[in-house]
Amino acid sequence: MGGRRGQDLFRKQRPEVLEGLRTVAVVESTESSNRLEGISIPHHRLEKIVLHQTAPRNRSEQEIAGYRDALNLIHESADDMPFTVGVIQQLHQQVFRYLPGSAGHWKMSDNEIVERHTDGSVRVRFRPVPAVATPHLMREFVEHFAKDQQDRTVDSLVLVPLAILDFLCIHPFTDGNGRVARLITLLLLYRSGYEVGRYISLERIFEDSKESYYETLESSSQGWHEGAHDAHPWLDYFWGVLLRAHREFEDRVGHVTTGRGAKTEQVRRAVRAKNLPFSISELERDCPGVSRELIRRVLREMRDAGEIETQGAGRGARWRPLAGKRPASPLG
Repeated sequence: MGGRRGQDLFRKQRPEVLEGLRTVAVVESTESSNRLEGISIPHHRLEKIVLHQTAPRNRSEQEIAGYRDALNLIHESADDMPFTVGVIQQLHQQVFRYLPGSAGHWKMSDNEIVERHTDGSVRVRFRPVPAVATPHLMREFVEHFAKDQQDRTVDSLVLVPLAILDFLCIHPFTDGNGRVARLITLLLLYRSGYEVGRYISLERIFEDSKESYYETLESSSQGWHEGAHDAHPWLDYFWGVLLRAHREFEDRVGHVTTGRGAKTEQVRRAVRAKNLPFSISELERDCPGVSRELIRRVLREMRDAGEIETQGAGRGARWRPLAGKRPASPLG
């Protein structure tokens, strides 16, 4: 899994570009991780909340602000956040800090992981551990992770996804388990020396391939209670997400040059990474050093080629990728 040396080199050579990528990643991560849980608000509102330009005014916006704070905590303090029960509870408390309730506390009643269909029916994907067993299992969980990491017999790129699978099978909170799992993913990767999630949103890639995300988690959780589960589907998927993130990172930083052709390709790649309507200002942040005039020209060319379409006009205009023109799998 490459990318660490490239990140270090680029941080020294073009720090302003990495800062632009980091800002975009925080916005995308906050949006995608919450949208995976059915929490969605207009993008312009979300962006203002994430960038601290306005205060949240309802429950959805409060949860988004909380995820923003948890992300920023990891970005700024991962080195000082050992993987402990207390840190896991702290991340949950951050996500729900603007809401009344039991933030940071284990579930008090048993829960289920369910799949809800458009016709109103519900299918149980997995039954996590009972509430009464949760405190003990969470302590055991972090102790085993610490021991495995200290022994160095298993690579971090195996330990981290296995830990996420275990966490989700325990499902220790009443609400917010998926979001906390994605925050833990970022934290553990940081602490293992993999910082691509600082510049490329892993949550966006999870959302882009959400069918595979949920299917591999369900497949690998079968038999977990008996210790008879097969982690390979989830491991293969997780590694695919990381590979795609590193490719995106290399593509984005590798095309920040003075050549017009390279900048044109940089804009095209940024557009193809989108899965929702976007504005020109969003592309400007994705493509530091590229003029608005060139971005407009590339958008017109892609529209004429049938890759994207425009919605609205004037300052409120947004662009939308057309179905079938972008990869849906993490390895795409």
